[in-house]
Amino acid sequence: MISHKKIVITGGAGFIGSALAERLACNNKIVLYDNFARNTLQTKNLLENENVSLVQGDVLDTDSLYKCIDGSDIVVHAAAIAGIDNTVKKPVTTLKVNLIGTINAIEASLKSKTVSRFLEFSTSEIYGATAYNVKETDNAVVGAVGKPRWGYAVGKLAGEHFCHACHLQYGLPVTSVRPFNIYGPGQTGEGAISVMIRRALKNQDITVFGDGSQIRSWCYIDDITRAIEMALSCEKAIGESFNIGNSAETCSIIYLAELICTLLNSRSRIVRRSPLDADIYLRVPCTRKASEILGFEAEVSLKEGIINTASWLEKNENILPKIPEMFG
Repeated sequence: MISHKKIVITGGAGFIGSALAERLACNNKIVLYDNFARNTLQTKNLLENENVSLVQGDVLDTDSLYKCIDGSDIVVHAAAIAGIDNTVKKPVTTLKVNLIGTINAIEASLKSKTVSRFLEFSTSEIYGATAYNVKETDNAVVGAVGKPRWGYAVGKLAGEHFCHACHLQYGLPVTSVRPFNIYGPGQTGEGAISVMIRRALKNQDITVFGDGSQIRSWCYIDDITRAIEMALSCEKAIGESFNIGNSAETCSIIYLAELICTLLNSRSRIVRRSPLDADIYLRVPCTRKASEILGFEAEVSLKEGIINTASWLEKNENILPKIPEMFG
C-alpha cells in the first residue's frame, strides 16, 4: 500500500515500531530512531535488510532528531516511556519523553518541510479507569494528580492535542492512533500476555492483581501494524484519531491467565496479589470509525495470538530481559 517513501520511525527498536518496520521495509526506506531503552531488534534480522538503517538517539535531543527526520516523507512517532513499572519509577522522565518528545518530533517534521504524513501514538489510557465501547469523540478522563499512571495518560493526551493543533494551525497532515492492549511476538516489556506466557512456559506462578475481574480487549501485533499502514495510506485519516483494538477478543484477566495455562499445558499456579494502584477496571474500544474510514477489522483471535506469541517467546527466552513483575 505504501511504497517508495522514506519513513522515520521513532521508537523503532521497540515492540510496535520494529514490527511496523518489518511490514513496510520491502518497498520503502526505513530509518529507525531509538535510544535502546528497550531493544526488540536483537531478536530480529531487520537490520540485515538494505532498506533499513538505524540511528541511535533520544527524542529529547532536538538536533539529533531533526537531522534524522529532515528529508523524510513519513514520520511515525512511536517513541514513549510505557509500562506501569516504568511510569511509577520514572514519572518525570515519562512526562518529558511522552509530551516534550512528541512536541520535538512534530516540530522537527514541520521544520523539514518534506513530511507528508505524521502518525502519532496516543493511548487507550486517556479513557480512564472504566471505558466500555468508548468512541474517539468521547471525553478523555484521567485520574488524580500524583498517581503516575495518570501522568502517563496526561502526557500522551497532551501530545495528541499538540499534534492536532499543529494540523489545524500549520496544516501538518497528522493522524493519531489509540492502541488497546497490543500483544504478540516481539513484546519484551510488561505486557500481561507476554509476562503470563513466559511464566507459564516455566511452570512458574502467574500473578493476578486484585480479584482478576479487570476486563481487557486484546489486539495482536499484526493487526495494529496493518491498521497503521491503512491509516498512512488513507487521505480521510488526516486530522483524525482512531481506536485500534479487537473488541471481539475481550476477557477478564483471570480468564486470560487460565486460558494461557490451558493452551500451553502449563502447571503454573494462579496467585493473587493486592490490586495495582490506579488500576484500569474496564477497557473495551469501539472501532467502528477505523472500520468505516480505514476499512480495518482485527483478524487474529486471542487463542491464535497466544500460541504464536508463546512460540516466539520460547524461541527467544535466552536473550530476553528478566520477566517483569508488573503489567497492565
